Amino acid sequence: MAGKKKKSWQEKLLDDKDLPQIVPVEGKMAKRFGTGTILIPAPRMVDAVMKKVRKGRLITINEIRAYLAHQAGADFGCPITTGIFAWIAAHAAAEALAEGKKRITPYWRTLKADGEVNPKYPGGTEAIAERLRDEGHTIIQKGRRLLVQDYAHALMNLMPG
Repeated sequence: MAGKKKKSWQEKLLDDKDLPQIVPVEGKMAKRFGTGTILIPAPRMVDAVMKKVRKGRLITINEIRAYLAHQAGADFGCPITTGIFAWIAAHAAAEALAEGKKRITPYWRTLKADGEVNPKYPGGTEAIAERLRDEGHTIIQKGRRLLVQDYAHALMNLMPG
């Protein structure tokens, strides 16, 4: 039996999996977030926000979650799927770059909640830190983690008001 061809990262990014969905917050999630509704975004929604981040600016996963939830009329954005879809977007961008594409999603500008460089993104923390330094950011080390110093000053504000 022939094995199924593995999907490329770009194919994974385009697979919406019946998303987005807005669902009520229940069970264990309610203890963490409180009551309301949670947006489970589609991968392309996360990628679209990541694409908006211009050189010199930054965004965090939590800001992407808040923005997408606001846009969809939900109370919260799902932290798990948003993180997974940002990771897929990053790998799809690296794959596109390897194929010679010039304009890719600038995944290195999407940080973890506290300004940490995401170690799961393509190239690893040092390569991402180098890209960020090239764009004018200062990288500091805390233990094994690399963080963008004063990252909050470079955050892109997508929210109205």
